[in-house]
Amino acid sequence: MQLIGMLDSPYVRRVAVSLQLLELPFEHRAISVFSTFEQFRQLNSVVKAPSLICADGSVLMDSSLILDYAEHLAGPDKSLMPRALDRRLRALRVIGLALAACEKSVQIVYERELRPADKQHQPWLSRVTGQLLAAYTALETELVREPLAPERDSIDQAGISTAVAWYFTQAMLPDVVSATQFPALQRFSAAAEALPAFAAAAHGLGTYRPAHLA
Repeated sequence: MQLIGMLDSPYVRRVAVSLQLLELPFEHRAISVFSTFEQFRQLNSVVKAPSLICADGSVLMDSSLILDYAEHLAGPDKSLMPRALDRRLRALRVIGLALAACEKSVQIVYERELRPADKQHQPWLSRVTGQLLAAYTALETELVREPLAPERDSIDQAGISTAVAWYFTQAMLPDVVSATQFPALQRFSAAAEALPAFAAAAHGLGTYRPAHLA
């Protein structure tokens, strides 16, 4: 399998970390939807990251759909999703909040970096910022009420998604979301980032390197 996209995207990174923890081998190709648009389009005409080129040549898009496929490949014994309904419900709530935080963070980054300052719409930015802070406030409450497990053998998709989202926001928008206001998220992120699967797919412009090649 080939994972296409840059690791500065929280969605690409979410997949890269998850594939490792599911013990599914893959090749990562750090191709940008911006600077290498034409190269990306030759692999997927929609030019959407992440894209996963499967063994039969099929191309999947959207991190959640890619991970659904990956879960089936890995099998139930390696699943990153809880089996019990109550635990799965909680995991889905946390994942939804983390993905909302990703979406709103990306929207703010795009508005700042792709639109000229005089064209930025402040009421819209204020609205998105409020949504972003609401998502992290709810996530902080979840972690205080019931901490997520950050260990290699116990971290699940809720933990992966939360850690990746938080790191992305702190890397790109530290002036918007203050780490000091979300201590539980900050502690959890630091613990998760120390795991080999996160270190091998570090946020940035680089390429995933398996731990034995790092």
